[in-house]
Amino acid sequence: MNLDLPRVPIGPTIEATIDFLVEHLAFATRAFSAVADQGLRFLESTMMAVHPIILVVVATVLVFFLTRKRGVTVFTFLGLGLIWNIGLWSAAVTTLSLVVVATLIAIIIGIPLGIISAISDTVYRIVRPILDFMQTLPAFVYLIPAIPFFGLGRVAAIFATVIFSMPPAIRFTNLGIRQVPKELTECADAFGADRWQKLIKIQLPLAKTTIMGGVNQTVMLALSMVVIAAMIGAGGLGGEVWRAIQRLQPGAGFEAGIGIVILAIILDRVLHQLATKD
Repeated sequence: MNLDLPRVPIGPTIEATIDFLVEHLAFATRAFSAVADQGLRFLESTMMAVHPIILVVVATVLVFFLTRKRGVTVFTFLGLGLIWNIGLWSAAVTTLSLVVVATLIAIIIGIPLGIISAISDTVYRIVRPILDFMQTLPAFVYLIPAIPFFGLGRVAAIFATVIFSMPPAIRFTNLGIRQVPKELTECADAFGADRWQKLIKIQLPLAKTTIMGGVNQTVMLALSMVVIAAMIGAGGLGGEVWRAIQRLQPGAGFEAGIGIVILAIILDRVLHQLATKD
């Protein structure tokens, strides 16, 4: 028996919502485009103005002072040197710039939301299902709303990357603050500390390791999304991979993939060390 049930209008509703937002949030999209584009241009022009060898040495010294790990330092020098040697330096700079800009925006939005979620159970009950939805949605789907808002290009890639990579910053910040022993906050209450004093002097310092873990995850997700966002014109190493796929050039694709792995390992080790440093 066939039942001609009416179709739930999920697709048309989403399209109408996006059209409404595009029409009425033009000021917000212009502001986001200006911030993202200017930040991206500044980082790219600054790094490209320096000779790659000098930048490799500076990055190596910086990694050593941040981690104090010889293995990570040697890997940074050899890895970045390899990226320059195989002709992917410009693409790597673009990818790193995209990741830095997207991560900064995601952290600026995500950490305050995580703090508010930790302070207010009502906000947490609202935010939690949204984060569940965001983290289970396929990464490619995030490219769909980015195009109507910003068109093809790097700004759209940054927007999709920010939305995709933000949930860990919110979750880990909320988790870190909620894991602070209640005895300490009660002790602070007994000494007359207000909410902001408890947050700044007790909760955030004790939650630092967990929050930095969220920042680490945000960076890793941003790096993975920037590669996917090459489909809408992000460029960088992801663009090299995408072109290699289109042209059936497995060697070039693997070279770009190795460059992405090198950047990911360096960023992961540095952020992990910063998270565990007292």
